Amino acid sequence: MSHKRFLAHTFGFSLVILLLIACGTPQPTLTPTPSAAPTAAPTATPTVATTARVLFIGNSFTFFNHLPEMFADLARSGGHEVEVNMSAQGGWTCSDHATSAMTLDKIEQRDWDFVVLQEQSDIPAITEQRNEHMYPAVRLLDRKIGESGANTVLFMTWGRRNGLAGVEHEEYADLQAQLQSGYLEIAHELDAMVAPVGIAWQGGIAQDPQLDLWQMDGLHPTREGTYLSACVFYGVILRSSPEGLAYSAGLSEEMVRFLQATAAETVFENPESWNIP
Repeated sequence: MSHKRFLAHTFGFSLVILLLIACGTPQPTLTPTPSAAPTAAPTATPTVATTARVLFIGNSFTFFNHLPEMFADLARSGGHEVEVNMSAQGGWTCSDHATSAMTLDKIEQRDWDFVVLQEQSDIPAITEQRNEHMYPAVRLLDRKIGESGANTVLFMTWGRRNGLAGVEHEEYADLQAQLQSGYLEIAHELDAMVAPVGIAWQGGIAQDPQLDLWQMDGLHPTREGTYLSACVFYGVILRSSPEGLAYSAGLSEEMVRFLQATAAETVFENPESWNIP
């Protein structure tokens, strides 16, 4: 055998041996370093829907047009599970609720996530009234709410359409400014969230002076007024914009879109103003 043929034969035989060894020997698994690991979208896992439980405490401003149920219908329209309940009697103040066994029992009997407090319409705008009556009652109720594990939400209401006669806030805008001041002062003290319903009403009226939010009495809400209020609560409690929700409460599509946008702008333009985390 020639030298060249011997070398070729030897090389070919060696190559076969190496291939056999490579195929028969387990290869080490290479583990990529964290920086080299591929990024993959997390696998979706089924989740159990959590239910937001909300108790509304107030008076006719709360029960007119069934505000809690309207809020719940909006929430479900947005894919949220909610349970609502209410303790609301005509003309009641926070002081009335603070001494009511029925209201206090409602706070304690369920694992609420949020408890909404609505003061009588004019009291927050009158310095003496809010200092002597509203604030002590809200402090007591807030303490009870905290002990139950829930969060307090203050329902900042709207001013009378024609202002408040007989006091310094005879114009609507002045009255609304004082209502805002009254609610925010106690909200900052207690670090409580605020549902700025009255500010949303004011913003809506500024855009459309013909907007029909008040009943003939210039005090209680129309269906439009309650719908706007419910949209504000949707934003504050569920931390989501109500814009695009299908639930209309029987209102026109144009009106629904306007009220939803007004609420969203009011809540989310400056959420820190309302202590919304």
